[in-house]
Amino acid sequence: MKKGTVIILLIIFLSFAIGFFAYPQMPDTVASHWDEKGQVNGYMSKFWGIFLMPIISLAMFFLFLLFPKIDPMKSNIEKFRNYYDSFIVSIFLFLFYLFLLTLAWNLGYRFNMVNLLIPAFSALFYWCGILIENTKRNWFIGIKTPWTISSDVVWEKTHKLGGKLFKVSALIALAGLFFGSLAFWFTILPVVIFSTYLLFYSYFAYQEETKNNNGSEN
Repeated sequence: MKKGTVIILLIIFLSFAIGFFAYPQMPDTVASHWDEKGQVNGYMSKFWGIFLMPIISLAMFFLFLLFPKIDPMKSNIEKFRNYYDSFIVSIFLFLFYLFLLTLAWNLGYRFNMVNLLIPAFSALFYWCGILIENTKRNWFIGIKTPWTISSDVVWEKTHKLGGKLFKVSALIALAGLFFGSLAFWFTILPVVIFSTYLLFYSYFAYQEETKNNNGSEN
């Protein structure tokens, strides 16, 4: 069993164990969602408020195991498998951190949820950038547009740029901590803007490659 798999299974086990331990002390209605200012604006029943995240984590674990096995280009995934496995571990660490914050809040501790999540989002975005920079063409992982899937050249160009932009997003998100109630938007907007830009970038990169290929054939 791979080291990453062991770490993920341990995280999931701890999530369920901590949930069972905390269950008797939790209120009947659990705060489960916060707005961009860090104010609670959503609630769940105790059971789902505690165990939804561990259940989602368990389901995601099986999906992440499945993707490399069923991808038609799975041989390409093996070329960056170490980056993929490390990124998956970082996702589960993020979810575990969110789970612990949620439990702490519902046990009576008070803090700004947004400000505590932003550094975690920043780290996740940065590691996502590292993964994106190193991916090879496949159907499940990376920036998948009709044009990146259709060309190794366009895939490489788009993902090299995408990796840099996600790292920039991580730094912008972290800078948002200095802007109070705007911090949430510093986290979300750069990712949305850069992702949209990469969609168009992949299209134009494909058009340029097609033009160059047609020119070389004449």
